[in-house]
Order: sequence, then structure tokens, then C-alpha cells
Amino acid sequence: MVLPCPPAHSRDLTTECLDDEHCSANTPIGKLLALAMLSTIALLSSSRRLGNTGQLIDRIALELNIEVVDLASQRMSSYDYDHRNRNDDFEPLIRRVLAHDQIIFATPIYWYAVSSGMKIFLDRISDLLELPDLLSEGRRFRGKKAYVACTSICDEPSVAFVEAFRDTFGYLGMHFSGVVHVNCKDGYMPAVHDSEAFKFAALVRAEAQGNTGSVI
Repeated sequence: MVLPCPPAHSRDLTTECLDDEHCSANTPIGKLLALAMLSTIALLSSSRRLGNTGQLIDRIALELNIEVVDLASQRMSSYDYDHRNRNDDFEPLIRRVLAHDQIIFATPIYWYAVSSGMKIFLDRISDLLELPDLLSEGRRFRGKKAYVACTSICDEPSVAFVEAFRDTFGYLGMHFSGVVHVNCKDGYMPAVHDSEAFKFAALVRAEAQGNTGSVI
């Protein structure tokens, strides 16, 4: 299920999926891929790198030719009110992420919420809102496009899960541009789920081109 996100005042998550028909017919696919590669990065956090969510985001990344950063590979501690953890990997990582116009957040849904690693990453964004020398970095979120790729054992992502992302992106001044979710009750099955990855990749390509009206 691929959902281009409606405006914040609308809570209706049932909307038409976008596909390649929304990309410019006159734009070579190679140019679209190059645009996506230059402007998009994916962040993955899961207890299994090659689990269901990992397979989903890897398929999307292959379509878009983009980098996937496994947050588990980063040395990143929990938010510290006293900011005594500035020597870990968060600050170099966030600068790398902010060099892109579009960010895909990939996580399984654990008890209606993101994975622990994704929660740590999101919590650490507070550093950019509190530390004087990082305030300019925090402002760089404004206007960027955010996406969510997720898996669960349900047919749809929980409303609480989606709304938490929507509120976070809204606070940062980001545009919530789409969600892809697949039911992996029986595991990630390429024959069944790759089509959703393709639709989502088409949405991200179209957004990179500015050819859709789905952005908040």
C-alpha cells in the first residue's frame, strides 16, 4: 500500500497510489534515476538488517539507486539533556543526511511505534534545536520531503504510527510526502510486495521532479 500523504488537516489515509504515469513522459529514466540518487537518502532501523523492512527498503533503493544507511551501524547513544554524547556518530550522520532534499525513514512497526534505533535517531534531532552551534543545521530540515517505508503484520499501518511521523515532520517544517507499507505476516515476498516498492519508487522519482501535488 503506497500512500501519497494528504494535507495535515485531512486524516483520511485512503488515497490513490501514484505510479510511473505521474512521471514526465519526456524525461529519460536515466535522468530521473540520477535526480533521485542525488537528492534522496534512506535511513533504516530494524532488529534484522535483512528482515522484512530491510528487504523492502533495499528494493526501493535499488530502483532509485540511492544509499541506505543502517542506523545499527552507527555509534549513536540516546538523547542526553546535558549533551555529553557529542563525540558519537550522530552529528556527522545528520550532516550527511541533510545534504539531501528527500529522506526516507524505514522501520518496522513495533507496538504501534518505530524501532528503538529510529526512536534514538529522532530523539537526537533535539540536539539541533538546543545546541547553539547546531541551530543552523536544524533549520535545514525546513522544506525537505520526508517519506516512511514500514512493515507490520497488519493490512495498514496504525494511525498512531503515521501520525507520530506527521507531527514530527510538521514540527521540523518538512513535507510528509508518502508512506509505503506492506503486510509481512508471512514474511517479505518479492512476488507480492515488490510491486508496492515499485509504486513507492515512482512516487519518490516524481517528487524529485516536482511532478505531483501530494506534498503537504
